[in-house]
Amino acid sequence: MIGGGAGFGLTPELEQLRDTVRRLAREKVQPRSREVDLTGEYPSDWFDSFKSAGLLGLAIPEEFGGSGAGILALAIAVEEVAKYSSTAALMLLLTRLATTPVLIGGGEDQKKRYVAAIADGSQRAAFGLSEPGAGSDVAGMSTRAVPDMDRPGGYILTGQKCWISGVSQADWFAVFARTGEGISRSSRDIRGFIVERGFDGVGLGRVDRKMGVHGIDTGELNLDGVRVPPENAIGAESGFSVAMRTLNTLRPVVAARGLGLAEGALEYAVEYAKGREMFGVMESEMQGLQWEIAKCAVDIEAARLLTYRAASYVDEGKVTRQWAPYLSMAKYYATELAVRTSSLALQLLGAAGYMEEQPTEQWYRDAKQLTIVEGTSQVQLGIVARGVLDGDVWWD
Repeated sequence: MIGGGAGFGLTPELEQLRDTVRRLAREKVQPRSREVDLTGEYPSDWFDSFKSAGLLGLAIPEEFGGSGAGILALAIAVEEVAKYSSTAALMLLLTRLATTPVLIGGGEDQKKRYVAAIADGSQRAAFGLSEPGAGSDVAGMSTRAVPDMDRPGGYILTGQKCWISGVSQADWFAVFARTGEGISRSSRDIRGFIVERGFDGVGLGRVDRKMGVHGIDTGELNLDGVRVPPENAIGAESGFSVAMRTLNTLRPVVAARGLGLAEGALEYAVEYAKGREMFGVMESEMQGLQWEIAKCAVDIEAARLLTYRAASYVDEGKVTRQWAPYLSMAKYYATELAVRTSSLALQLLGAAGYMEEQPTEQWYRDAKQLTIVEGTSQVQLGIVARGVLDGDVWWD
């Protein structure tokens, strides 16, 4: 079958990776996707399969235990597993989400201690940026980090983080807090920290009951006077800058989740339509439906080009503000496509598509999450618009 990157100029190594992950997804992820969705139990067997296949360190540099294949490789792997499970795709994404702040702003000891443990699967990590009153508005965070007078260079963290994917499974968290005095919205006062689950004062709050993406817990992290040693502060660079570059880095990977979901949903619905007779003809022979299928197919290929290009930009180090619009384009287009395609897939199955017996209702629920996480669609449009207005996106 043509597609899935064919003709885009992938290296033989990336094509081999794609084929390997495609087989793994069919053999390991697809058979259990509905079970994981219905039970909500963490799929440890998937994690073990990804570990055995060397996928946990795909986008982690070789010097810290990964394969150094990069963000494009991770995006390709995520695309393949997302055809069957957005949860499995999130599991792979999380290997790079919390480690990115450390790779950007952390010291060598931090990378060797914490990043390497993610690459070899001995630990798991999560990313704590959002708060109950500061989701898209990152500068509005209120979690405080005050100097620890008993330990020079250390900090004491107090506050709450929410909507953390993998909160129950994480061994450590990349957390951002405000270091300035008083009430401030200055991005210069934000800094990142590595917070281990075992630190005194670290506690889990509510575990959210989600509409979809079951199997990986999302919930709250409470920080009650948590003493963070000097060696766990993430560099001297602006924490706000580190957080934004982290989100930029992961946007092609979130886009890949949407791309893969759209592919899986459309392929399943098309096969169903080819065997469903309506009004004396097969549903797949109805021109009106054919046109809708064609539109989604065109959009999938367009989303792939945007996603792979964005991932290639990240691998080239293009994650700063002037490149952000191109990364946001991919995230916006592919995740909104996931919503449109999952809706069409459900519609093609009719009443059957709304029932738990069919995977279409799962794709439909899971797709919407992608337009919200790591910057809503509206945030992405704002970034793109600002890029055009500032001349970072221009065509002459």
